[in-house]
Amino acid sequence: MRVLITGGSGFVGQRLCEKLLAQGHSVQVVSRHPDRVREKLPQACDIRDSALGFVDSPPEAIVNLAGESIAGKRWSEGQKNRLVESRVKTTHQLVTLCEQLITSGQPVPKVMVSGSAMGYYGDQGKRMVTEKTVPHDEFAHRLCARWETAAEPVKALGVRLAILRTGLVLDAGGGTLEKMLPPFKLGLGGRFGSGEQYMPWVHRDDLVAAIILLLEDDELSGIFNGSAPHPVTNAEFVKTLARKLHRPAIFPVPAFVLKAGLGEMSRLLLTGADMRPARLEEAGFKFQYPTLDKALGAILKR
Repeated sequence: MRVLITGGSGFVGQRLCEKLLAQGHSVQVVSRHPDRVREKLPQACDIRDSALGFVDSPPEAIVNLAGESIAGKRWSEGQKNRLVESRVKTTHQLVTLCEQLITSGQPVPKVMVSGSAMGYYGDQGKRMVTEKTVPHDEFAHRLCARWETAAEPVKALGVRLAILRTGLVLDAGGGTLEKMLPPFKLGLGGRFGSGEQYMPWVHRDDLVAAIILLLEDDELSGIFNGSAPHPVTNAEFVKTLARKLHRPAIFPVPAFVLKAGLGEMSRLLLTGADMRPARLEEAGFKFQYPTLDKALGAILKR
């Protein structure tokens, strides 16, 4: 099938493009800078600067991953607006694409897998979090809620909608580990604050496999947590990473230092959720990397 991907040049999107092409699917990618991202993606990808550019080649499925990095810049009010708009604007464009396909008498995509994140739940302390957990109201929740709401109109257009709330994505060459590895390799790593906050995580290959399952299984719709079944606290994460690297992790970063340096954005590091992939497991999804020890072992061997 033809799969349209927004955010296709990102850390998850690149691997998803590779996997879909390997399975014989056609891949369409939306990027504001097509020429710039061509070198990052397989040659077979059809890359255009707007989702509306694919009206003449209607996708049969959509994966919506686009959005500015939530940890890229300090959260000024202007940056908060940019984080929201980068997600909502792209999602609205996908809804408009579906509307235009209907107007022109063409079939709409069968399914849209739309991104969200663990931030939807906000700070949940030590309680176990499933797709049914009531969120804690804070900026990360409001950001994700608006992103999810922007995708809802496709359901009225006949598109099956699955929303994937992802944890921290782990793999070599990007994601969470890209910033963590350098200090840890030097023996300068340590926990953030108390270290008691949970860090739901997922190996990139498992996340891509979950996206493909949601694309292919016509019975799956609604909210899904995209994280491994065994989340860990920050202290456990740090200990496991240091052990795999054969380095100490004895330099904790106090909470007040993070708050002073990052402001409100420090909540990304100092709060968390014990998020579990209840609905994916109910659907029979099998994680290749269910534990952090196994995931880091595979990643760091590379």
